[in-house]
Amino acid sequence: MFDQLDDVLQDLTNRLVRAARDRKSPMHTPAVVSGDVDARIMVLRAFDSTAFTLRFHTDTRAPKTDAFAADPRAAVLFYDKGSKIQIRARGKASVHTDASIADEAWAKGTNFARRCYLGDGPGTPSEAPTSGLPSAFEGVEPTDDQLVAGRPNFAVLMVELASLDWLYLAHTGHVRAGFERDGRGEWRGRWLSP
Repeated sequence: MFDQLDDVLQDLTNRLVRAARDRKSPMHTPAVVSGDVDARIMVLRAFDSTAFTLRFHTDTRAPKTDAFAADPRAAVLFYDKGSKIQIRARGKASVHTDASIADEAWAKGTNFARRCYLGDGPGTPSEAPTSGLPSAFEGVEPTDDQLVAGRPNFAVLMVELASLDWLYLAHTGHVRAGFERDGRGEWRGRWLSP
């Protein structure tokens, strides 16, 4: 087990790097909580280990985009049952629709994945179970030309991390460390009672 805070921060960093790159990582789909205390599972698309930012994709019509615009506070909860590690992260969220980061993320997506932005906005009422997709795209991959209409509905959600909490659950005794970013962007850690 870890007995140095630098080792804990490195473990935490390595786990977030893997979570963004590996679809099979248990931390690939964390719970993201907005300032209005609404939680949802989202796919972690990227983690910048230098800037300590998390990147997610979202629909501009989703209620969370308005929630983050009104209150940028964000919390993200990761858990790896196999290794018994929990990471709680907090920071400031921002939604990007027309910035180069959104254009780049859109361009890198597969047509099959981007098709969800062609459908009804998240939370649109329906009389029956629905994917929200136009019937022409149910189980069908659209062409690049057909996807043009979906691009205005696509956004990138960035979370700039300000605090981290790492918890290792062990029958011999849990171990916990917390990290806060100082004014220079450096992480300052301390051991915490679980």
